[in-house]
Amino acid sequence: MHETPEELQELQALLDASLSRSTSHLRSIINSESTLTAGELTQILSGMCTLALSTVTAGGEPRISGVDGHFLHGKWHFGTARSAAKARHLAARPAVSAAHMRGEDLGVFTHGTVEILNPQDGKPAADWPDLLAFFKAYYGDDLFDWDNDVVYYRLHPHWMTVYAADITKLTGASRS
Repeated sequence: MHETPEELQELQALLDASLSRSTSHLRSIINSESTLTAGELTQILSGMCTLALSTVTAGGEPRISGVDGHFLHGKWHFGTARSAAKARHLAARPAVSAAHMRGEDLGVFTHGTVEILNPQDGKPAADWPDLLAFFKAYYGDDLFDWDNDVVYYRLHPHWMTVYAADITKLTGASRS
């Protein structure tokens, strides 16, 4: 878990607000008995989590692809090749949707905009050195030319909800 108490509070507020403004249909599926708290979510989303990431082409057509997602500081972080189509889409249209699903047990659904963490010809995000150290420790220091081959993003969510079929199974603890 990489979140500060403030980041957990921010994430919990986002989860609560997102669910409260969702449709009645969604709220009939996801409710207090079938969702996770921010603290539970950050414990479950450790390591690499495959994301289905949706971007939009210049013609307004949706495109979905898989990326390695890392949930750090209450937000999704992911990378791709600088030459990938999704990198071009995100540079021009930073709005995305992402889903992480584990069978019928867990679904984390997020809508938001991305921030480029290590632009090729610009100033990196202030926390990029720490994030880069995390990614190098995870993937290996020599897997990529980290300055030229890959671009990393942080998804700033404006909506996020979580479906958990069996909270005890996912968290290993029952709620009192």
